[in-house]
Amino acid sequence: MKTKLFFLITLYLIPFWNIGQNLSPPIQNYSSYEYNAASKNWGLTIDENGELYVANNNGLLHFNGENWTLYKLPNKTIIRSVAYVNGKIFTGSYEEFGFWQMNDYGSLVYTSLTHLIKDHEFTNEEFWQIIQLNDAIIFRSFSTVYIYKNNEISVLDAPFVVTTIAKYKNQIIVAGEQRRLYWIKDNTLTPLESQEILEGKTIVDMVPFGDSLIIGTKLSGCFLLTDGKVALLDDTINNELKEHQLNKVLALDSNTIAFGTIKNGVYTYNIKWNTFQNLNKALGLQNNTVLAMLQYKEQLWLGLDNGIDKIQLNNPITYYTDHTGVLGTVYDLVDYNNELYLGSNTGIYYFRDNKLQFVPGSQGHVWDLEVIDGDLFCGHNTGTFILKDGTLNKVSDISGGYQLVKVPETESSYIQGTYTGLANFKKGKNGKWISSRVTGIDFPVKQLCFENANTVWAAHPYKGLFKIKMNDEHTKVLEFIEIKTGAIPNTYNIKLYNIKNQIILSSEGNWYKYDPISDVISEFEEFKDYKDMNLVNYNATRYWFFDNDNQKKIIHTDLGENQFTLDDAQLRKRLAIETETIVSYNDSIYYFTLTDGFGKLNLNRFENELKNVDLPTPRVSSFIDGNETHQLKEQEYKVPFNTSKTIRIEVAAGSFNKYTYYYELNGTIAQSSYLDHGAIILQNLPFGEYTLKIHTVSIGNELSEPKIIKFKILRPWYFSNWSLLGYFFIGIASILLVRWYNKQKLAKKHHILKVQMQREQEERLAQIEKEKLEKEIKRKQTELARTTMSVAKKNELIIELKDLIALNQEAFTNKQRFKSLSKKLDSSMNEDQDWKHFEVSFKELHEDFFENLLKKYPKLTPKDLRLCAYLKMNHTTKEIAPLMGISVRGVEIHRYRLRKKLNIDSSQNLSNYLIKFK
Repeated sequence: MKTKLFFLITLYLIPFWNIGQNLSPPIQNYSSYEYNAASKNWGLTIDENGELYVANNNGLLHFNGENWTLYKLPNKTIIRSVAYVNGKIFTGSYEEFGFWQMNDYGSLVYTSLTHLIKDHEFTNEEFWQIIQLNDAIIFRSFSTVYIYKNNEISVLDAPFVVTTIAKYKNQIIVAGEQRRLYWIKDNTLTPLESQEILEGKTIVDMVPFGDSLIIGTKLSGCFLLTDGKVALLDDTINNELKEHQLNKVLALDSNTIAFGTIKNGVYTYNIKWNTFQNLNKALGLQNNTVLAMLQYKEQLWLGLDNGIDKIQLNNPITYYTDHTGVLGTVYDLVDYNNELYLGSNTGIYYFRDNKLQFVPGSQGHVWDLEVIDGDLFCGHNTGTFILKDGTLNKVSDISGGYQLVKVPETESSYIQGTYTGLANFKKGKNGKWISSRVTGIDFPVKQLCFENANTVWAAHPYKGLFKIKMNDEHTKVLEFIEIKTGAIPNTYNIKLYNIKNQIILSSEGNWYKYDPISDVISEFEEFKDYKDMNLVNYNATRYWFFDNDNQKKIIHTDLGENQFTLDDAQLRKRLAIETETIVSYNDSIYYFTLTDGFGKLNLNRFENELKNVDLPTPRVSSFIDGNETHQLKEQEYKVPFNTSKTIRIEVAAGSFNKYTYYYELNGTIAQSSYLDHGAIILQNLPFGEYTLKIHTVSIGNELSEPKIIKFKILRPWYFSNWSLLGYFFIGIASILLVRWYNKQKLAKKHHILKVQMQREQEERLAQIEKEKLEKEIKRKQTELARTTMSVAKKNELIIELKDLIALNQEAFTNKQRFKSLSKKLDSSMNEDQDWKHFEVSFKELHEDFFENLLKKYPKLTPKDLRLCAYLKMNHTTKEIAPLMGISVRGVEIHRYRLRKKLNIDSSQNLSNYLIKFK
């Protein structure tokens, strides 16, 4: 996989304006609103980690590169001076001085030293200066010098007002209001010789400068003490210092001195070349009154009467900014005859002797500046002009001169996009340019690219993309070919480029190329990593892309392994979106057009800085879980589970830069992320041991040595050892209980199954018994019916025999035999005996029939009951008659009477009633 090197530079940019000055470095403003303290800042110091400390009217300000923190003195007085020495921050205030140290929680704690002063009383003293000399710390008020050494304080009273002190040649030199300089020797003041030149001058500051001492006066300029002799600096700088009241002096390097003034900001003076540059409020400072200065690496910090500023010295990017609005938004710039020309929405400007000049008659919107054949073309809102000898000459009346593109295979023929179509430009033999409108096209063309000498591609922002064929003279459109959507999702707002003689298109963030041989548009693989970007400058080896997303980065690449990104919030705010332009002056110098000026990049210097990155390891400034702040010296932070829902870890890497961070968390769970701030928030981590590695990310996307933090989220109470032991016993008891319960449940289930089986067995037996009884009843019913019918037939036969014998009585000669025969027949038809047998069998089948019938109808006679029984057996009248030994008529009469007794209506069937009766 192709490896890319991503370079990220973070620049703090504040605009500046001064028509008579060079380009200025970036300035970062820190307002009192941002650092949340008083506006006045009297002193600045920085520790070995690059963390800033400021003497402020409200107290001591601490800036670790990420956060500002204010610490107040116990008496809440103004801090006038500050100095960092060997891990301690010494401060001076009203009748108070001492030092601050960081405690185990990352906070500063104050220790006063004034109790060490013996036999001396303060006289309304404020301490304005603190200097280290070897192992001693010197505090200066306007009347006294205090020397702190070996935990003792010695006092040197001066017979004059002490305006400033300095360390020079490993001694302390003192300046007094009597306009003289003194050495401190053996706790006494010894005057220097040859100081007549300083007589009558108020010395406000002194700093060593090589082997010399710079002496700054309030209104008389600056002097240089060398080998015991005092000389005045050149008037080039001194005239400025006299006018604007010098206040602070700082040596930046062996040739450069910074002067802070009361009325006009800061001056940087090169003593070798006798040149200076001024930065003031008009150029980006928050205030013109400089109260303190501090150099740290390539930065100049200013403590101002209103705010704190950081100036990026020797920065590879410098800026020219129009605060007045006169220049406006710059759309193009070009170097012409060794002068820089700017085209803006207000006209054409150029620099001459570092002064911005306006080209008369150029007022209006300027879209394009091109140098062609030694002539400067200006595409203007009102037409196209050629600028020569400071004068504009119009060569085209067609309004809105956009891009001028040379026609391939011609010497001096150009096509220009305008508000209303295309224009043709040709240089005649006499050296004069002539222009004409290309007929046959009437829509605005801002971008165009040639496919060949007679075919040009043009994009309309709303109507789409067109391929236009022209005649050989390029004066007339012969054919319009509209490019339909196909490989391109959308033909609106397309951007066109001619890269290495190939038509390249950008649509909706994607890149495409056109193949004229196959007449096919396909994806452009070389730009696949630059989706959603505009190409704003390119040549054969370098490409500049502008990121269209919310981050709006500028990316420089060779399409290989070398790539870097310019990423800055202030720069993003100032770029002219959709018209952003990068102009190459040469292989190293590039210009950026801005909404209020322009920027200049020295690419060689920038790339050299990338090779010398000093990347600090982050430091932990706080470790907070819930509301508890931990000590920073802990080997392993222990976090209770109930406060571990949110863990906040703050880190910083010093005030030199606004760093990006990368962290890796390993443990019960793992996670990693890049951060543009120093606050790492970990949420809802499960308990367990964790290792957190935090890196500072360089401008080349390289990682610093990690800061390793180990912490352990303790188990919650319900996972403590005692809880786990309790869970173990509860588990054992639960297992036993479950086993007992299952055993009981199984026994119960077995019992239920047994009862169910018994019940089912009983039901089966009962069913069998029932079926058996039903069969028995059915058998008995059949048998009873059969027996009854047999008796009935027998009786019927006997009756017939009796009737037959009675009819043939005369045939019997022996009367006695006739009677005997009649008696035998009568005895054979024994109704009572037959009834008893019938009754026994009937009661077996219908056990309670007679009892229930008598209960309901108590007036029934035995004979009625017999008839009821025969009727229940569903016998007919004819069948009942022989059973009862009466005639059919007798049975009918009996039935009639029975119906009366039972109170049954004639419409109801008597037999059915008795059959249903239980």
